[in-house]
Amino acid sequence: MTKRLLLVPATLAATLAVTAVPATAVNTIAVKDNVFSPKSTSVKRNTTVTFRWAGRAPHNVKVNSGPVKFASTIKTTGTYKRKMTRKGTYKIVCTIHPGMNLTLRVT
Repeated sequence: MTKRLLLVPATLAATLAVTAVPATAVNTIAVKDNVFSPKSTSVKRNTTVTFRWAGRAPHNVKVNSGPVKFASTIKTTGTYKRKMTRKGTYKIVCTIHPGMNLTLRVT
C-alpha cells in the first residue's frame, strides 16, 4: 500500500484556516457621544442586545423603523437591554442627536 502526502501551499492553508473560523456577531452596542459603535451589526433572533452608555452626553435608543418598536429612556450612564425576537432590519436613532444612527439586522 502506497501512502501519498498532500502538500498545500502556505497561502492556501492560511486561507482555509481563516474561512473555517465563524464570525461572531456584536451584541453589545456602545452609545458614545454622538455615535453608536458599531454603526451596523447583525444578530440572530432571540439574542439579547445590550446598549451600553460610554459617553458623557445624554442619549436614548429609539427604533424609527423595524418589525418591533421600542425605546429607552434618556440616560447618561448604564445599559438598556432588549431581546430581539422578530427578524428584520431595525433603524435605530438617538432622538437628541440628529445623525446618530444604527442599523441592526436580526436574522
